[in-house]
Amino acid sequence: MNAPHAVLNSAAAPVLKVRGLSIKLPAGGDRQLAVDGVSFDLLPGKTLCVVGESGSGKSMIANAVMGLLPKPHVAPVAGQVLFEGQDLLPLDEAQMRSLRGQRIGMIFQEPMTALNPVMRIGAQLEEVFDAHLSLGSAEKQRRIIAALGDVGLPEPELICQSYPFRLSGGQRQRVMIACALLLEPTLLIADEPTTALDVTTQAQILALIRQLQERKGTAVLFITHDFGVVSEIADQVVVMQMGRCVEEGAASDVLLRPQHAYTQKLLAAIPTGQVRRLPTQRSPHFVLQVQDLEKVYQSGGGLFTKGRRVHAARKISFNLRRGETLGLVGESGSGKSTVGKCLVGLHSFDEGRILFNGKSLHPESDFRAVAAGKIQMVFQDPYASLNPRHRIGPTIAAGPIAQGVPKDKAMARALELLQLVGLGPEAADRFPHEFSGGQRQRIGIARALAMEPQLLVADEPVSALDVSVQAQVLKLFAQVREEFGLAMVFITHDLRVAGELCDHIAVMQRGEIVEYGTSQEVLCNPQHPYTRCLIDAIPKLASAALSPLELA
Repeated sequence: MNAPHAVLNSAAAPVLKVRGLSIKLPAGGDRQLAVDGVSFDLLPGKTLCVVGESGSGKSMIANAVMGLLPKPHVAPVAGQVLFEGQDLLPLDEAQMRSLRGQRIGMIFQEPMTALNPVMRIGAQLEEVFDAHLSLGSAEKQRRIIAALGDVGLPEPELICQSYPFRLSGGQRQRVMIACALLLEPTLLIADEPTTALDVTTQAQILALIRQLQERKGTAVLFITHDFGVVSEIADQVVVMQMGRCVEEGAASDVLLRPQHAYTQKLLAAIPTGQVRRLPTQRSPHFVLQVQDLEKVYQSGGGLFTKGRRVHAARKISFNLRRGETLGLVGESGSGKSTVGKCLVGLHSFDEGRILFNGKSLHPESDFRAVAAGKIQMVFQDPYASLNPRHRIGPTIAAGPIAQGVPKDKAMARALELLQLVGLGPEAADRFPHEFSGGQRQRIGIARALAMEPQLLVADEPVSALDVSVQAQVLKLFAQVREEFGLAMVFITHDLRVAGELCDHIAVMQRGEIVEYGTSQEVLCNPQHPYTRCLIDAIPKLASAALSPLELA
């Protein structure tokens, strides 16, 4: 457990006081109140972490403070939210707008929905200054470039000229964090800000938030499902379950001496880093062979601007047998997602070969004919990959129907798969927005399995899930691998997850594989300094027993 991040007068008035806050849900929900009678205080320079599973109400609290609840369907019905003594709940939109950004900043969980896709990054950050300050163009540009550099983004001048879709998920999240910190707010609300980030970037962001606290006495309301992050940053912890606070106290007490069964359950679900060993019986059949794969991105450039050339994949080679899993691990921008998209035909590649069951998946060949639907992908953001207008049953059945399977047979198979992934056949008639993040990821797995694939590529499929749901989904991946005999490429930034699920691990850095071997070899005896850096950056609970990964 870290020492307190700022030494402040314990008698200082709270920046934020939440008293008896209750927030209603629309009729027909799983419960009447999203938040039920929650109270807590947040002091200057301190960090209060709100922890709980998806649907526990923790993000509702953040949205209530920011005035972003979708009223009147979801609205506060009792209590107070006092910011520096002023109750925020009665304020109108104009009054809240004057506070947002300048006095109260927020880092959102999903950066792609918070960023304007048709505006360059620099122009979007300029809007923050334009709304609250009167600065010259040169000064705005200087501050923006400094802020982007502070959050670890490479070449901030080029990032300013980029559109959001040209950045990786981790890079977009860093842009959002820089945006929230531009005006150094008194209260910073961080809603799962490091969920999609690799461990080294996460460590940088947590350090950056601590520095801001030390300089400005900023109070931080930090929403997370990762108790490793809680151990690194929290002074106080509030544990939420089904809208209610079930445990509250100093971080050291909650983490080391949890009193409530639900808190104990969340702590028990944290990945331990237990390393998976190779099965004794290995298939002689290689489902996937990648040989010297190369992919280069060219972007930007014009009469007066410098273009950008990124070598996203450089001489990538590996083999994958039936029933085995390869983990592609690395920081944001390392090229691991690019390799995954090349494998499923979403990106072309420049050089090298990809062999699927011995047949070449060359960009100039008919990829669909060779793959025949037997290569499927589970995406990082399940909500963005599901059509919000289509019900779940037809969504799962669409692939087999497109391959010529009769509709009634495809729908029957969809119901079976929903049962397999733990949702039940009744989910078939519902829409994506009616499910939590973990449930939508299960739907994504069911949709992929509907095609009876031989190769499954999973791109950060558990990075946005809370630890208990993550544990369930990882168990589901292991189950379907054994049941269907799948070969899997599992892309992740979390070495603990890779160690538990994967037989082999390839560590990627700047487009290259810098270390490759069995999970046991890579995690328990890492050879490359970069691999050791990734292992050292993993947040560890002070109370956790040392696992093989931690001993490395």
